[in-house]
Amino acid sequence: MAQIEQYLVGLDVGTSSIVAVVAEALEDGSLDVVGIGRAESSGIRRGSVVNLDAAVESIKQAIEEAELTAGVEIDSVHLGLSGTHAKAFNSRGVVAVTGKNREITREDVRRAIDAAKAVALPSGREIVHVLPQDFVVDEQEGIDAPVGMTGTRLEVNVHVVTGSTASTQNVVACVNRVGVAVVDTTLEQLAAADAVLTEDEKELGVALVDIGGGTTDFAIYEKGSLWHTGALALGGEHLTNDIAVGLRMPIPDAEKTKRRYGCALASLLDENETIDVASVGGRPQRTIPRRILADVIQPRVEDLFRRLWDEIRNDGYERSLHSGIVLAGGTGMLDGIMEVAGQMFDLQIRRGHPVGVGGLADHVSNPAFATAVGLVMHAHRKQMAERDQAPGVGVLSRTALRLRGLFKEFF
Repeated sequence: MAQIEQYLVGLDVGTSSIVAVVAEALEDGSLDVVGIGRAESSGIRRGSVVNLDAAVESIKQAIEEAELTAGVEIDSVHLGLSGTHAKAFNSRGVVAVTGKNREITREDVRRAIDAAKAVALPSGREIVHVLPQDFVVDEQEGIDAPVGMTGTRLEVNVHVVTGSTASTQNVVACVNRVGVAVVDTTLEQLAAADAVLTEDEKELGVALVDIGGGTTDFAIYEKGSLWHTGALALGGEHLTNDIAVGLRMPIPDAEKTKRRYGCALASLLDENETIDVASVGGRPQRTIPRRILADVIQPRVEDLFRRLWDEIRNDGYERSLHSGIVLAGGTGMLDGIMEVAGQMFDLQIRRGHPVGVGGLADHVSNPAFATAVGLVMHAHRKQMAERDQAPGVGVLSRTALRLRGLFKEFF
């Protein structure tokens, strides 16, 4: 039986903040969050390293804080992969069933997935995930677990995620310089989906939208599987820059003002409400209507959602989102952002709070922790699936097969 790691650490390296979450795997199969570390991010922009030394220092601070709160030494992490360098596409593989009596085996499934991922990639790119969506046995479509069925032709649809080799290696190098090993890398929106989406939402059709500091990552699920992923080069830092320029204030103060008073929909605010804002060059603070701040933020948020909807519509998924849109990421906590999303998409909107963990669950029940919590949940489910499918275990169940596909069993 495979060994289950007792402590799992998820590391979300973002543009504005770095979050580390430590979870303990209990004997009953549940997870308890036992440590949290968070630090302001430096040297990272849109998922790529732009200043190695600054990035190393930020990661070190987050990990040290997580070690302190958890009371354990961290020697390995499960790293989130994000940024516009991550690209994905759907592919199909077809093989002939060669087993005795034409019974489909795990080897047939593996060969079909190998055929699906046998695509030419540009130089400097590597495959990160190969995620099975569904199978076709002869002419029967929509099969989740074909092992044990009988047929002559096996087809599989997969979602292939690729990333820039250099970008990934640079982030991994930063973590290694802290003295910590990277066990694996996981696409951040895939991890966040584990933490905030329900199985019903994935089955009916839903879009997870993770609005981070430098990018907005999104993933579209339908019929229980991942069908589309992408990223926009827009995020919370763009709101901060707009505030700094529009209200003529230093960027650090603009960030604080956004977090404390920001609102994405001016009509929600009282016309008489005022706030104090900083000035540049040592000038005294000014008092302005809070609505002026919202007037700066709202156009950028609308532009973000407009671009997102263009992406969804161009790929033909606008009629698939029967469960609506789930917002995650730190910027997803902005006042009024759900109302703006509701107006622009005309769909059900909710915030994605991580669920499914115990311990310090109330401390991570925030969209900003969706990715970090999802990384430990993702890693734990992978370990459980590998343990359950150790030698001596029988035919794969539907759930186990899907889990093994999600966790790169066939890659």
